[in-house]
Formats: sequence, structure tokens, C-alpha cells
Amino acid sequence: MTFTKGSLVLIDYTAKVKDSNEVFETTIAEEAKKHSIFEENAKYQPKLVSVGESWVIKGLDDALANAKAGDKLTVDVTPDKGFGDRDPGKVRMIPLRKLGEDAEKVTVGDTIEVDQKVGIVRFIGSGRVQVDFNHRFAGKTITYDVNNIKSLETDEDKIAAILKRHLPVEDSKIVSKLNGKTLDVTIPEEIFGAEGLRVIKHFAQIDIFKFVPSLEKINFIESYANKKAEAKSSEAKETKAA
Repeated sequence: MTFTKGSLVLIDYTAKVKDSNEVFETTIAEEAKKHSIFEENAKYQPKLVSVGESWVIKGLDDALANAKAGDKLTVDVTPDKGFGDRDPGKVRMIPLRKLGEDAEKVTVGDTIEVDQKVGIVRFIGSGRVQVDFNHRFAGKTITYDVNNIKSLETDEDKIAAILKRHLPVEDSKIVSKLNGKTLDVTIPEEIFGAEGLRVIKHFAQIDIFKFVPSLEKINFIESYANKKAEAKSSEAKETKAA
């Protein structure tokens, strides 16, 4: 039975540019290392997707809508359902001096920000720099090899996957407990001072309430230990042992 709109699924995939076979994204650490795109601090794990709700690129989203749990897919996403067609009007020549102190450091191929827009440097010369503000893969057909699709059915599985999606810590440090219609989520100490923690909690609770509508309350718990008291207790135990 194929998925319906809003089905929560986990997928492993590898994405590449079809005409060059350039792999640029994957959920699998071994694949990332194989293609020299591995990032030490990235989370390599199946991606959570709400089918039909634009959590992934449209062409892939459409393919998932016709899939079912356990399927393996190879999907070619054309520009109209991917990163769009190239627009020559988005390629601009600007004075090199506009880059300020960074002007001398810029090289062809660099990604830079100009007037709050991100673009790629295509040419430098005669005191000017050509910047392409098209998406890197505009005009390209992208091939997605989807290796596994798992449907999330239980409330516990949905909650765990949503928290993994939102909390920027190792999965082993994410702790939650479902008590009837109340969910307690323990915030890991290492992100107490993280920038945007309030926003992270906000979007996590939106997703959890959406996909687990039987819940009535979510508690985000931050527990602070008295480090000095713990140190004294430890010293006292060592002294007694001696």
C-alpha cells in the first residue's frame, strides 16, 4: 500500500548530478567518505520525511508518494521539479572593491554573499568579479538513489525521529519519556546555551503535536547540577576511602 500525504518515513539516499555523476549529498557515512564529501560534524542517518509536504525536493517527494515501505528507488529529478532552470539574469558583474577586505582572498569557484544573496564566483579580472546567483545545480537533472524506506507507525518512533531531526546532539544523548498524554523531553546540558534553542524547541513541539495529536502536553526539561557540591561530595568519598 502506497503512502498517503503526511506519512512519516525514514529514507537513506545518495544524490548526484546525472550528467557528471558528481555525488553531492548522502545520508550514509560510508558513501560520503567514498566520494570525499564527508563532514566530521554532520549527522549521517536516515532522513525524516513527511510525504507530500515539501520536506524534500519536489521530484523526490512525488516519487515517495507512489512508494511503500521497503521500496528501493532510483529517481531522476528534472530542473522543473528540482533546482530550477538557469537564469542568465542571475549572473552579474560587480566591482571587486565591493567585496571590501575579502576582495584579495576571493578565487574562482568560491561561494560568496553579496547584497544578502549567495552566489558562486565564475570569473575575476579587470577589477571586476562575475558572480552567478543561480543555484549550484540549476538546470541539472539530479539522480536520487533511495536505498531504504521505513514507515513510522508508533508514537514512540515518530517522537524519537522528530527529536533527532531537531536537536543538534548525538542521538544517544536524546532522552524522552511518554507518560500517557504528556511527553517529557530532557534537554542535553551541552546545548543549554545554544543559539536558537528556543526556536529549536518551538519547531520540535509543532512537529510532535502534528504527528502525535493524542498528546496534550510537552515538557522540555533542563536540569542544572551544583558542580561545587558534586566536587565536595566526591572529595569526601575519596577521603573516607583513604
